[in-house]
Amino acid sequence: MKSFESKVAAITGAGSGMGRSLAIQLAQQRCHIALSDVNEAGLAETVTLASRYGVNVTSKKVDVTDRAAMHAWAHEVAQDHGKVNLIFNNAGVALCATVDGASYEELEWITGINFWGVLHGTKAFLPHLKATGEGHIVNTSSSLGLAGMPSQSAYNATKFAVRGFTESLRQELELARCGVSVTSVHPGSIKTNIVRAARMSSSIREIGMDDGRVTEKLEKMFLTTADSAAHTILKAVRRNKRRVLVGPDAYVIDLMVRLFPSGYQVLTTLFARNSMK
Repeated sequence: MKSFESKVAAITGAGSGMGRSLAIQLAQQRCHIALSDVNEAGLAETVTLASRYGVNVTSKKVDVTDRAAMHAWAHEVAQDHGKVNLIFNNAGVALCATVDGASYEELEWITGINFWGVLHGTKAFLPHLKATGEGHIVNTSSSLGLAGMPSQSAYNATKFAVRGFTESLRQELELARCGVSVTSVHPGSIKTNIVRAARMSSSIREIGMDDGRVTEKLEKMFLTTADSAAHTILKAVRRNKRRVLVGPDAYVIDLMVRLFPSGYQVLTTLFARNSMK
């Protein structure tokens, strides 16, 4: 897919952050867009911003954890726009907790959005993408889909799962020769509201982390804007890349894991001990 002009893209988590930036940049490139989010106010604002570029913009409040709702939305997008060429499974949340301290309800919450949301979006839209003969799936994993970090076991689990799911899917699509491809996206620290919206557990005090200051400390480390991230992602789609690293910290984490496949854990433990108190 060398151009987005006259294509149709669906985006989850479009009410803010990377989802909003993707919507606006696609609209600027004359791509029609279908947007979803559970945040109706944020979604409406994205619609207003993207509609300035003269493309067809539709939106709907959709919970990505709801399988039936996702399939119904995919069908509506195909009907409203006549086709669907791209699905950006972008919606995501964060949980900062120890394995021992995380409740089953919290684990089900983050898994439902970060992993099942990607799976629902992929399966709901894939038949429509195949019908066009020119489609692309973009699944958002994370730099923490490459390396484990203390207090991030649940988030790591979902993002590693997205990575494995997407890499397997890529191979299946290539074997099927159906005209559809997929890219796994691994952002580092992006300037969005994901940390402020994260669920923070007091259990991280047990490993020496200050739950009252983690958000502030993490936000100081944010290096990449949502607009820059969206630009990198869209360039990767045009190049049909299997995996895209977003932000300098994502490259550092990737290199660290390549050089020290298990030893990197010593480095991340030291980092957490010294910087997150």
